[in-house]
Amino acid sequence: VPEDQADKLLLASWGLPKAVLEKYHSLGVVQMFEWQAECLMLGQVLEGRNLVYSAPTSAGKTLVAELLILKRVLETRKKALLILPFVSVAKEKKCYLQ
Repeated sequence: VPEDQADKLLLASWGLPKAVLEKYHSLGVVQMFEWQAECLMLGQVLEGRNLVYSAPTSAGKTLVAELLILKRVLETRKKALLILPFVSVAKEKKCYLQ
């Protein structure tokens, strides 16, 4: 992330509603890693263009997907489909995203 865009690491910089930010903050998520912010700033990904990225397990890939989904749903008022690999992960995300 360029120095002049270092604020993009903060979740509060992405135009999310206060309730969403409070939920992330209550879970200890206040800012992203540089690579996560870079993913969100690539091309037109925030306008719905495709994004393919890879990172090790537990590196934070889900946060990128969640932020993209949340922003698109809130901005377009359309539904989103989140596909997860395991029932246990799906149950965890269901509780988390409610």
